[in-house]
Parts: sequence; C-alpha cells; structure tokens
Amino acid sequence: MLISSSVLLLGLMGNLLKVLACAELEHGPIVFLDFEHAQPTEAETAVWNQVSAVLEEAHGILAELQSYNGAGQEIREAIQNPGDLALQEKAWNAVCPLVAKLKRFYEFSLRLENALRSLLEALTSPPYAPMQHLEREQALAKQFAEILHFTLSFDELKMTNPAIQNDFSYYRRTISRNRLNNQQLEAENEVNNEMANRMSLFYAEATPMLKTLSNATTKFVSENKTLPIEDTTDCLSTMACVCRVMLETPEYRCRFTNTDTMLFCMRVMVGVIILYDHVHPVGAFAKTSKIDMKGCIKVLKEQPSNSVEGLLNALRYTTRHLHDDSTSKQIRALLQ
Repeated sequence: MLISSSVLLLGLMGNLLKVLACAELEHGPIVFLDFEHAQPTEAETAVWNQVSAVLEEAHGILAELQSYNGAGQEIREAIQNPGDLALQEKAWNAVCPLVAKLKRFYEFSLRLENALRSLLEALTSPPYAPMQHLEREQALAKQFAEILHFTLSFDELKMTNPAIQNDFSYYRRTISRNRLNNQQLEAENEVNNEMANRMSLFYAEATPMLKTLSNATTKFVSENKTLPIEDTTDCLSTMACVCRVMLETPEYRCRFTNTDTMLFCMRVMVGVIILYDHVHPVGAFAKTSKIDMKGCIKVLKEQPSNSVEGLLNALRYTTRHLHDDSTSKQIRALLQ
C-alpha cells in the first residue's frame, strides 16, 4: 500500500519537486539531461537555430586559442633594439594578425552574451518552473550547457597563456607611440582606440568569458523586473543539482557514451554555480543556498586532480561570496 501511494504521489507531483529539492532527497532527480543526443522540438527550433549559429564558431575559437603562441620573441628583440627599424617592423607585423584574432575572440563573447540571453528567456519564461523547462526543452538546456563548457574551457586556456596580455599591451604601446608622432598605422582601422579600450577591459579579467556571462545574467535579471529573480536562480541551481546527481550516480554515468561527457558535466556544474553565486543576493555558499555545495565539491574531488584543478580554482577565485561570513567554514575547508 505504501509503495502504491508513493507511486501515485510521484505521478501527481511529477519530477519537478523531486529535482528542486534534490539536495534533501536520498535518490536525487529522476531526470537525465541528455547532453550527448538531445534534439530540438518544434517549440525550441527558433531559439535553437539562433544559438546554434553562435556555437558553431565555438570549436574554432578554442582551437585558435589553444594554438596561440604569441609574438614574445619578436617583441623582446624589438624592445632590446629600439633603433633597429627592421626589428620594429618585424614585431609589428607579428603582433597585428594576433590582435585581429584577439578582436575576433572578443566579438565572439558579445555574440555569446546574446545567445545566453535568448536561452535564459526561454528557460525561465512562465508558466513553467525550472525543472519543467529542463524536461521540456532538453536541446536548449544542452546549448546552455555547451555555452558554459566553452566559457570555462576558454578561460582555462586564457589564464595559462600570458602571451595574450603581452601581445595586446605591446600593440597598444606602439599605437600610442605612433599617435604621439602623428603617425597612423593601418591596423588602427581594424582595432580603433574605442575597440582597443573595450578589448583591454575584457582581457584584463582573469576569466573574461565567465565575467561576460556573469554580467549578462545579472543584467538579464535586472532588466526583467516582472520576472522574479528566483526564476533565474532556480534554473541555475536546478541545473547544478541535475549535473551533480548525474555525476555521482552510477546508473546515470553509465548512460554517457562519450568519455568527455564527464568533464563536460563537471564544467557545466561549476559554471552554473558561479553564475548563481554572482546573481543570487547571498550566493551559492550560504546555508540557505539551493545548491548542495558540499556534494558538488565532493564530486569534483573524487576525480583525478589534473582534470579538475582548474574547476576548483574557478570556484576559489571567480565566485563572489565564498569568503562571506554566511559561508560555512566546512565549505571553505573543502576548497583548500
């Protein structure tokens, strides 16, 4: 009788309540987000096509960033030999195509910001609750996850490549010097002073893509005054919960057909935690948070350290509320 009552209750309540309260449930959510094979329904198609056009560029952007070697040697030679015009020209010719590449990365961040906004609108719109959206719109949830995966991948590569900052700094110094001498170089037509200023602010961030998404999410919440902030934060906490349970539950993990899906899922989990922490008034680490931070950190620490250290560092250094008084000492200790 007890079993049949439970089944009836689940039938009436659906998956929603189980997932929204998954931090308190023994078995976690029933929903499996198919990050590998989800396809858009007719209702998702318009937004999916818009976001897909942006995501098609993501792999190429990461490949370019991964192969970014910089113009360190040419710049050093030019600085050491300021009177050698041939070396100055050689350094300039080496830096200009790299700065054009950095401009493409920056412009892609703006397109990514617009794509994220479209997904947030779709995944938080009434009358559906967050889990209902994730159940109904798995293809859009997958795209949201792909944006987060790209973002953390991009920022990990950027943080370990000082050539980016060095190249751009040299470019700006050279432009300034030539402007003082009343000379305008051809490259200024592509990256003018206003664009250079915006790019400089972007690359000054340790995690520029994550900062872009955090600002976009915060802006989305502030501009949609009729939409309760909980609709957005619940969407993020629900996705974090689903990712955690998928990672820690063997029955879900065995459904991954690609070995990279584990890392993908971990990156998505960390990404939504960071966004939640930036948008929610008290953040992800407070006792009242809807994200089981201890469980999420535990899942990460169970993986090989070389594959998750960057993700743990992202939680340590790019969140807003980790060091607030409301954060439990136990959580801080877990991230040590």
